[in-house]
Amino acid sequence: MKKFALLVIVCASYLLPMLTSAQEVTYVEDPSQGYLFNRMRDNWFITADGGVGIMMSPYDKHEHFGHRIGAKADLFVGKWFSPILGLRGGFDYEQIKGATWTGNYAALGYRNWPRQLDGGKYVPQHFNNFGLVGDVMFNLTNWIVGYKPYRFYNAIFYVGMTVNWVYCRDGARPVSDGPWKYGANDDPDHSRNYSMQAGLLNSFAITKKIDFNVDLRFDLMQEHIDGAGMGYRTWNEYPSILLGMTYKFGKSEWNAPVTAVCPEWKYTDAEGDALVANLNDANRKIADLQNQLRDCLEKKPEAKKATEAPLATVYFPINRTEVLGVQRNVVEAVAEVMKNENRNYMLTGWADNYTGNDKINVRLRKGRVATVKQELVKRGVAENRLETEINNGELTDYGPKCASLDRAVTIHRK
Repeated sequence: MKKFALLVIVCASYLLPMLTSAQEVTYVEDPSQGYLFNRMRDNWFITADGGVGIMMSPYDKHEHFGHRIGAKADLFVGKWFSPILGLRGGFDYEQIKGATWTGNYAALGYRNWPRQLDGGKYVPQHFNNFGLVGDVMFNLTNWIVGYKPYRFYNAIFYVGMTVNWVYCRDGARPVSDGPWKYGANDDPDHSRNYSMQAGLLNSFAITKKIDFNVDLRFDLMQEHIDGAGMGYRTWNEYPSILLGMTYKFGKSEWNAPVTAVCPEWKYTDAEGDALVANLNDANRKIADLQNQLRDCLEKKPEAKKATEAPLATVYFPINRTEVLGVQRNVVEAVAEVMKNENRNYMLTGWADNYTGNDKINVRLRKGRVATVKQELVKRGVAENRLETEINNGELTDYGPKCASLDRAVTIHRK
């Protein structure tokens, strides 16, 4: 049994390192193959922002810079279709402030304007645009350095178009008092205009669902700065900066296709040869152990040599050392045998370990063996042929109920 256990240990010591060193095939996401499309309900977002913009038409330079700054706000709903490409649409508000030439009556509703510029050649203008906007969005960060979920900063470029509906003061009364109305006085060309916009949305992740945005935008706005009857239109610049927040709905991260990765062989030719040599050596040792195990299993067990029975056993009552009763006959018979044999004998004193204590039991063992030797010498057995000893163990070890069998002196031939 011990040899079999040794065989198992040796096999494990040689084979376990080889087994553990062999890597299993693993399955990982592979971004190089692109990313999977999410469900239609995922990757939606809503963005609200607000800020200021400045009109840059040809006549605006005649107005003070601070008077040209107007409010701007947006509300978008959008969806990312991949880590790079997205769309958004929403509502846009722009407050347009600047200057126009004095003859521009119909377009801007400035009659009786209380303030004139450059000696009356130009007057301030102020109107509001309310529009519908749509943008195509490109995540430059994911495109250039690769997609990473929950990245703190993303640079998003966008480009789009807006349809604006124009509201301005009623020109029939002083501009500062006239009500806001749709269109620019009686000029139908000023009821609606169009703009193209592009910008860089700087997105900073606050949580997995909420981003803080800094939007740098440039609008190229179709503006009618010359009023009715002039017959031409111009495109004017309207740069702006906006701050806002984005909230993401549903799943916002992306998963790449899963591919299998096979383990690579990481050993040189010399290392491989050494592993083969170790394996061959292990196989030889295993074969040798198998042969030893087979021989061990086939070998017949040796017959255990029977312990020679004592010549005689003399028994004693509990806590007594005297030879009493029928035990005297035993001693006399043993003495007759000893006198007719030319041999030596070993007398061993015993006591049960179930009663008394160690001190008492040692005294009983010594007293009993001394008594038996004395009786044998009395009956003519030479003292030099008798050796004595005591044994602190159990003579029979049959338990407390058979303790009387342990209170004895055994006599063995040497």
